[in-house]
Amino acid sequence: MDKNKNPETLENGGRETFSSKFGFILACVGSAVGMGNIWLFPYRVGEFGGAAFLIPYIIFVVLIGFSGVIGEMAFGRAMKTGPLGAFKKAFERRGKDYGAFIGMIPVIGSLGIAIGYSVVAGWILRFLAGSLSGSMLGAADSGAYFGQIAGDFGSLGWHLGALAIILVILSLGVADGIERVNKVLMPTFFGLFLILAIRAAFLPGAIEGYKFMFVPEWGALKNPQTWVFALGQAFFSLSLAGSGTVVYGSYLRDSEDVIDAAKYIAVFDVIAAMLAALVILPSVFAYNLDPAAGPPLMFITLPEVFKQMPFGSLFSIVFFGAVFFAAITSLMNLMETPIEAIQEKFKLSRFKSVAIVVGLSALVGVFIENGDIVGVWMDVVSIYIIPLGALLAGIAFYWVAGDDFARNAVQLGRDKEIGAWFKPMTKYVFVGISILVYILGIFYGGIG
Repeated sequence: MDKNKNPETLENGGRETFSSKFGFILACVGSAVGMGNIWLFPYRVGEFGGAAFLIPYIIFVVLIGFSGVIGEMAFGRAMKTGPLGAFKKAFERRGKDYGAFIGMIPVIGSLGIAIGYSVVAGWILRFLAGSLSGSMLGAADSGAYFGQIAGDFGSLGWHLGALAIILVILSLGVADGIERVNKVLMPTFFGLFLILAIRAAFLPGAIEGYKFMFVPEWGALKNPQTWVFALGQAFFSLSLAGSGTVVYGSYLRDSEDVIDAAKYIAVFDVIAAMLAALVILPSVFAYNLDPAAGPPLMFITLPEVFKQMPFGSLFSIVFFGAVFFAAITSLMNLMETPIEAIQEKFKLSRFKSVAIVVGLSALVGVFIENGDIVGVWMDVVSIYIIPLGALLAGIAFYWVAGDDFARNAVQLGRDKEIGAWFKPMTKYVFVGISILVYILGIFYGGIG
């Protein structure tokens, strides 16, 4: 046993685990809460019928939460390993020896998104520093300010600074690093966004933002794109990729109920998205700015809001601080997948594995450190690799490992017997949805 690890967080032959169900749930929520919740969700709500968009979105969160999330958690826990080992063991049950090769797909997808995300985390850190120093609000042109940061090597030092923070946290391990940091950052994130939402409610003209969000355009439900993008939003905001949730599941104790945990994760993910919308939409409308700005919403539109808002400097610090917390918790999850794979495959120490992944992220990230390039990079990975990883995980767990295996893995730690819904909702509905997400993502050029 590693003498540096707490014996209470080690089991299954020395594999580290989360010390509590609460810590595990917060870690999973931290992985799910990210840019998709903060800038994309408010944009999609306005683009596809306001409250009408919320109906299919919540339907899909429930469907996916009770099939995909519990599946990835249980898959990792049952196999006691991340995707590389989990796929290998699943296919070995069928006498096949190529499972580890297939398991590389979600590992590569997770690393690819982490590399791009680390660049964005550097931008966020730079905006937080600019909020503290006043340089961001003092810039005459927010677009030019962001353009300089997102230009070639415009935020290299901040990018490396964000990675250094990740290096320290992940080197501490699962319970002392990932779990402990999420226990602090996630409640803080929700608290800060709640403060911002209350402040936004008192802005003159904020009511228009609420109308934009809550007054439904029922005709939007007749538009297939409303359902397509609601599906994509739910799928990606729950962090389904066949990678990070599988790894976190492998650190979960056998005594925990994954169905119960999935409920909390789905609920908090929706709350995070709604809180972001309640901050952004009223603020943007109060100052007659464009709520459909897309990716520039966070880095160009909102700084203009803070410039005009009383005590804008203070609230910009709160906002970018909270967003940076979300970026850090998401990056921890994304990087943990390749870290765990290296540890298991090559039997390296945790620190060496973390250093390799962080170092590779820094090396590759330098070459894509440009707003246009990183955008293309993220699109390619999120459209072609991430949903494929989720689909393959669903197939490996629900089809390849077998009905009884999957059901017993999910039942483990649960007092109440799983109902008859399990097989049709998981083996057919979730895998079918995953196939649909993959096809539609390619057709629409990304739906998350």
